[in-house]
Amino acid sequence: MVETDPGPKKPHNCDVKREHQLNGPGSKTAELGVVPSLKTPVKLDPEKGPNSEKADFERAIELTGYGRFHYLLLAVCGLVSTSEEMDVISMSFILPSAQCDLDLTTQTKGWLNSIIFIGMMVGAYAWGSVADSLGRKRVLIAISIVNALAIVASSFSQNYELFMLFRFINGAALGGSGPVIWSYFAEFQPKKKRGAMLSFMAAFWTLGNLFVAGLAWVIIPSEIGGVTNGFVYNSWRIFLLVMSLPSFVVAALLFLLPESPKFLISTGRHEDALEVFRGIYMMNTGRSKEEYPVKQLLVEEPMHTKPEKQIETKEPKEPKSKMRRMMSDIVEHSKQLFVPPILKFTTISITINFTFHIGYYGLMMWFPEMFNRFDEWSRTHDNAEADICMVTKYVTQVGTHSAAAQCDSHIHSDVFMESLITVAAAIPSNIFAVLGMDRLGRKFFLVFATFSAGCCSAAMYFVYNKTNNLIVSAIFSSVISCGNASLDCLITEVFPTNLRATGVAVSMVAARLGGIIGNVVIAALLDTYCPAPTFIVAVLLAGGGLMCLFLPNTTRQALS
Repeated sequence: MVETDPGPKKPHNCDVKREHQLNGPGSKTAELGVVPSLKTPVKLDPEKGPNSEKADFERAIELTGYGRFHYLLLAVCGLVSTSEEMDVISMSFILPSAQCDLDLTTQTKGWLNSIIFIGMMVGAYAWGSVADSLGRKRVLIAISIVNALAIVASSFSQNYELFMLFRFINGAALGGSGPVIWSYFAEFQPKKKRGAMLSFMAAFWTLGNLFVAGLAWVIIPSEIGGVTNGFVYNSWRIFLLVMSLPSFVVAALLFLLPESPKFLISTGRHEDALEVFRGIYMMNTGRSKEEYPVKQLLVEEPMHTKPEKQIETKEPKEPKSKMRRMMSDIVEHSKQLFVPPILKFTTISITINFTFHIGYYGLMMWFPEMFNRFDEWSRTHDNAEADICMVTKYVTQVGTHSAAAQCDSHIHSDVFMESLITVAAAIPSNIFAVLGMDRLGRKFFLVFATFSAGCCSAAMYFVYNKTNNLIVSAIFSSVISCGNASLDCLITEVFPTNLRATGVAVSMVAARLGGIIGNVVIAALLDTYCPAPTFIVAVLLAGGGLMCLFLPNTTRQALS
């Protein structure tokens, strides 16, 4: 960046005298060998000058302060994350109750758990690519509305096939929610607080789990709902209807927030980005927008191309065809993910997400079902000791899941209590992640969590009563939640801005594929070869977590 010299200015006599006092013989500057010149303009570092009119993104977001805007952003984005987790995990509470209405077997339960991940796998890439082209905010609003309507429609579905269709649409909408909301939230955070705040937002997943478990406990065992002319609308369907409410609320709240300034800068809309910064500054400090010190933005060219340069803030020209431009951007962003140096990040991110979510969703989605099976064994065998394989063999060959048994959709309250305890166990680990993410680093938390969760998964084979099962499940939930927070931080930060939503989306595709395989494999092996699922998950979790050691350190680093 070159500053223009307006030419030498004739100094006043007082100035000459002061210059002589400061820099003449015997002065400090002369002793140091510094010979200043009145004709040489002073060049301030635009990133360090406290009152500079020019700043890059990191300096610009720091100068907005940290306050009410960021807490509002956390609340809205956290609610998006809570809503997403509620929609995904709700199926695990519905399955035991819906098995009679929808005529479910263990295998069809596995596919019902998986169909939402199939939809998410399709939706993640599509929505993430569109968000890198059209913007984060508009895409999030569209996702929330589609998601809410799909949940409402699924609650009215009267057969397995129609229910599967609407759950797929639900998943397709949710697929975009994850990659887009994490990119959106991260792009408002200064680097010193980003790790802690991303961990804080990850804690909203735990809140989602708690809300689902609590609402399921209140609604599903009740006798609300009924049958009218063959149309069934019972308690688990009403529970689903309640699950749609957060998405409607989120869609309305998102209108209160601006577009991501990082996205605006990356698309050349620098004046719009400055206006967003001014609005954040005004909300955080209570001062007028005109007092915001930054007047021009210094932006960085794409990776490893040109040095940083000053960009004049002006509106880009309107494209001839928005649809053509959007499709071209989607294709180009996708290609760049699989070209060095980004290829390494993409490959490792896909591998970690795939292995991690086989364990996370593969086991978490089956916990209520396992609690229900242990509860049935305990009631019929007077709390006799038995491992998970003995319990499963009894339930499928003699108990309620056997071919000769009459379908029973009643679930005892102990099952909901155990589920609530399991998800509540993640609260301390989330607090630990928030406090320590920027101190200990993303990699430490991810390796620790995946190794510990792998040990818990293997230990499930050795539990011999419902209390042991609850303890191991709670520990697993706690450490895997901590790992989820670190993984979200790491994957969100490792991709550059112009590829962030697409990169996270591709990673989420791998995550959803892991969720699908985890649920289908567990469903297939649980009743036929019981020991296999827990040990498969243990190996994948521990091995996948170590892959993060090959990613760059992003703790307290500027977003690229």
